Amino acid sequence: MDDELKSSHGVQSLEIGIGVLKVLVESGSALMLKEIAAAAGMPPSKAHRYLVSLVRCGLVQQASENSKYDLGPLAIPLGLAAVDRLDRVKLGLNSISELRDLTNETTALSVWGEFGPVMVRWERPHRPITVNVITGNTVSLLATSTGRLFSAWMPAEIVRPQLERELLQGRSTEFKTLEQVEIALQDVRANGYSFVRDSDYSSRVLGLAAPVFNFKNNITMAVSIVGVEGISDLGPGSLALSELKRTTAALSKRLGSSR
Repeated sequence: MDDELKSSHGVQSLEIGIGVLKVLVESGSALMLKEIAAAAGMPPSKAHRYLVSLVRCGLVQQASENSKYDLGPLAIPLGLAAVDRLDRVKLGLNSISELRDLTNETTALSVWGEFGPVMVRWERPHRPITVNVITGNTVSLLATSTGRLFSAWMPAEIVRPQLERELLQGRSTEFKTLEQVEIALQDVRANGYSFVRDSDYSSRVLGLAAPVFNFKNNITMAVSIVGVEGISDLGPGSLALSELKRTTAALSKRLGSSR
């Protein structure tokens, strides 16, 4: 058997060991030996042998007080290194394209820029009536769903001065004080998404946005759906909202978030 054919077979014991490690990754908490064995579909004696090797290399550790197994010290830098190599924007661009196809609505991806949320990319729906989103545009924190979303999860010391400026400028007819804004942002955090009539674009435009979190559980991107009043259904229980939340949850998980 030549070297190439041998290499294609892989190392079965390593694959089994990774399967045991995967049980701990997916559990979200420390487990007893019998729990790991059951989840991995093997006898406890066999699972124990693999755990011993995983402990030795630092991927798993065992607590002395209760004998439970959990991810070890090497798992943390390994995971962070993998997350650091991810191109978050590339992942987001793929996701908004898929979301557009599922909802047939305008979808957009935004990140936090120097002066607020910046639209990175938007996807046009497959229908004649659409909403044009300007790529590279910095949007209002008060007057857009994306802006309110970032305002809800970005550190207060970053967004508060800009919120105060927008209030002075009269960017929103809905809010007059920071206290009113904070009540609305509490609802955004509780609901997990933001919905407004996006006056930054035009009247009759509806905006729906949900956050994407990174491995530090900080907001790193926002995915938005922009629709037209009377045509688009972006309300509670809508396909658009359910697909948006599913999309952002999947992106957050891919980026290592535990939220």
